[in-house]
Amino acid sequence: MVYRQGLQAIPLSVDLWLHYINFLKETLDSNNPETDAKIKSVFEHAVLAAGTDFRSDRLWETYINWENDRGNLEEVTAIYDRILGIPTQLYSHHFQRFRDHVQNHLPKDLISPEDFINLRQELASTNAHFDNDGIPRNDLAAEIDINDPARIVSEIENMRHRIIEVRQEIYNHNENEVSRRWAFEEGIKRPYFHVKPLEKAQLKNWKDYLDFEIENGTLERVVVLFERCLVACALYEDFWIKYAKYMENHSNEGVRHVFSRACTVHLSKKPMVHLLWAAFEEQQGNINEARRILKTLEDSVPGLAMVRLRRVSLERRHGNIDEAEFLLQDAIKNSKTPNESSFYAVKLARLLFKVEKSLPKARKVLVEAIDIDKITFCNVLTHWIISNDFILLPYTMLCTAGLSKTNATSPWKPKCKLLTRLGI
Repeated sequence: MVYRQGLQAIPLSVDLWLHYINFLKETLDSNNPETDAKIKSVFEHAVLAAGTDFRSDRLWETYINWENDRGNLEEVTAIYDRILGIPTQLYSHHFQRFRDHVQNHLPKDLISPEDFINLRQELASTNAHFDNDGIPRNDLAAEIDINDPARIVSEIENMRHRIIEVRQEIYNHNENEVSRRWAFEEGIKRPYFHVKPLEKAQLKNWKDYLDFEIENGTLERVVVLFERCLVACALYEDFWIKYAKYMENHSNEGVRHVFSRACTVHLSKKPMVHLLWAAFEEQQGNINEARRILKTLEDSVPGLAMVRLRRVSLERRHGNIDEAEFLLQDAIKNSKTPNESSFYAVKLARLLFKVEKSLPKARKVLVEAIDIDKITFCNVLTHWIISNDFILLPYTMLCTAGLSKTNATSPWKPKCKLLTRLGI
């Protein structure tokens, strides 16, 4: 159970997979016919989870050795067919071991009977013998004299050569893929997690590597690289956000899983990734889930204006104006500074004026804010007026509040001149 929980949390850990497999070998009954099937199943889960990792060579070699020990030569060939097409650090070593595997065993033991027959037919057609009339002879038995050892050895060698030749093409392509990734892999100096910040060069290398794989790799390879990256970069929300955005084109559940891991495990107090998760859930129509995410974030990191305003905007977009108004009133009530209170007062006034179309209620909120703190409110309101191009309070009221153009702060003077020209 402990191993399974660990592998569920860190499926890319080759070491953990190998320890689990060794544990099974030591504890399972070797005389039980189901033991081998159980271990093979774990090997398959392991290579599916971590087999495309650039440094997964030990896992593949252990799998091959295990099949070899049981004499499953056909299975060994099938495993080599998989690993020879995967860019890994020891790609050339795998190909050399495959060549040895082919040279040390008979072809009929290395491939399936169907493939063996097809291979013989292919070689026979290549070296077709013709009778006196020039008609090719397709009878394999007629072509091969089983009493001629030289012919038998020649056929075996030809089949071995062809088996290797087919994989040679795959190996050459894989070698090119490895060379394109080698510089990125060399640039990874700390593949494990540590609380100490990564160097800028390391972060840039991960970013460039991900961009390269996204452009050139498959979905499986991109996901594995993101998972590798997030072991070392678990505390950097940029990489989690990049991962989630990539998954948007492939799986909504994948996006949700990435956001959930980031927000609940690694970045519980980072606002941006939470806000993006809430926006994603809202986009998917999961409004209650979006509310929960924002509420959880605000409980975890209280006092963030951007989170409170995002909650207000969410309610406003879905027609819950009363709830939006309550959230702003609550923010005003629980403000710790006059500046914060004035900030939320202006936001509430704007909501009342622009959404509820209630000028008296909006004016009342602003007048109350002036009574609490005139100077702070002046600075906040000045910025808001300039940004929104309208005013809720008559100019005479501003003067009465002590905000006339003669004693206003510098940012207020241009607005006072504009109000005077407008006759307000």
